[in-house]
Amino acid sequence: MPSTVVSPDGTELGFETVGDGPPMLLVHGAAADRRRWAPVQEQLARHYRVHMLDRRGRGLSTREAPAYDIWREAEDIAAVAEYLGGDVFVVAHSYGALCALHAAQITGAFGRLVAYEPPRPEPGGFVIPPETVARMRATADPEEILTIFVREALQLPQSAVDDVRGTDFWRTRVEAAHTIPREVECVEAFVADERLGKISVPVRLFAGTESPACFRLAVDAVVERVPGADVVPMRGQGHQAMDFDPEQFVAAVQAFEAA
Repeated sequence: MPSTVVSPDGTELGFETVGDGPPMLLVHGAAADRRRWAPVQEQLARHYRVHMLDRRGRGLSTREAPAYDIWREAEDIAAVAEYLGGDVFVVAHSYGALCALHAAQITGAFGRLVAYEPPRPEPGGFVIPPETVARMRATADPEEILTIFVREALQLPQSAVDDVRGTDFWRTRVEAAHTIPREVECVEAFVADERLGKISVPVRLFAGTESPACFRLAVDAVVERVPGADVVPMRGQGHQAMDFDPEQFVAAVQAFEAA
């Protein structure tokens, strides 16, 4: 059941709703749309009224205002949470988790927030080297952009890419590939500073035990700044536990509500 909310800058945001229960808002990461939650959608919908947002620029949210900034994404998420009536359990992944952390600073509509590996550059370093970003910007081929991103940013092996190439999973990410370079620029500019201390709702970070080290460094930097935040490991998993171990992921989400 799709619904639409208008963000403060006029961007139209679409989201799909399933299930019944307390409100939950799912916020996907880069190179994805609301369909990335398919592996856990049914399980979560047994316990929550699940609202799966298409972030601006893709899916149900292609009517986008021209100026892009991560704070516009924060306003988007805040607008949807407020439309849902507040006390919303937000579960966000990767770049979407970074957007949700920004949103938690400007709205009182969150009840709690799970942030699964929000990306952040290492001090003095990069999440993606500048020459890699330049290669993504230099091509008009969305599949090439996506391949560079998953191989060099997410560090997925070529065999994993070959396994999904041509599938619906891959096609949905190709559709969103044009948004990757702008999001990478926002990641590289992100600093985990005192503004995160404004967040007053419970926050739990998920961290894959097999993820690249830069993700754990980013998680630790956020936990250090957000009052009361803690970390739960996704054991045996990397950056995509919802795809490869959905039972562990759902159990960890539900455990946070019970905490």
